Amino acid sequence: NYLIKNAKRVGIDTFIVDYEMPSKRYRENIALLKQNGINYVARITMFPDGGTPKQITTPEIWQAKYALVKQAVDLGANKIQLDYIRYNTKQPPSSEHSKNIYKIIQWYKNKLVAQNIPLEVDVFGVTSLGESKHIGQNLVLFSQSVDAICPMVYPSHYVPFPKHFKEPYQTVYNSLSLIKKQFDNKMPMKMYAYIELSNYHYPMNREKTLAYIKEQIRAVKESGADGWYAWSPHNRYDNLFRVLDGTQE
Repeated sequence: NYLIKNAKRVGIDTFIVDYEMPSKRYRENIALLKQNGINYVARITMFPDGGTPKQITTPEIWQAKYALVKQAVDLGANKIQLDYIRYNTKQPPSSEHSKNIYKIIQWYKNKLVAQNIPLEVDVFGVTSLGESKHIGQNLVLFSQSVDAICPMVYPSHYVPFPKHFKEPYQTVYNSLSLIKKQFDNKMPMKMYAYIELSNYHYPMNREKTLAYIKEQIRAVKESGADGWYAWSPHNRYDNLFRVLDGTQE
């Protein structure tokens, strides 16, 4: 109720809610979202920590996750967002990795298109540089089946860490611009950037934290992306609400 109240006050229209198992409490909370006119995006973790070659090429494993997707749709999900849909980072590079991941995406898309439910996938920020052959993420390939990509352009995840901590605007803006460049600035899908509400490498006081968040939001807007999602590992959003109190964006 607290999150809904403040989200509505500052103009937030979407919640991403993890879905791992059905429960009465979960259903009640989703009903609250729907009653308040907030879009419910169900986040499904495909391969925790990234998949092994065996997991990713075993249809029974990723097909089993569709049970969660179906339940989320039945609860009223406006979109399905697949996270950790990639190989783990220990894999040697291979051009086959992205193709294998794409087969899974395509399978999910075929299921969801009949229900008119958009499909989003979360991707590493490194994909702004092109295909990542280690984890198997290729935006140009994925664009053939996804409705939106959600690049995790967290400044805390870019090296050198001190540089990107000090340059949140440039980090986010440059990453999103490079993604658009892969499509000659004619995006065939939506792009919703993931920004972060803190930087785990460096502590910040409230004033600096608010500025850090504000710069990321400005970068998303000025890059021409379709919007943003805010990531907080502890579900603490008061600083985001404070920022949006002033911007109303």
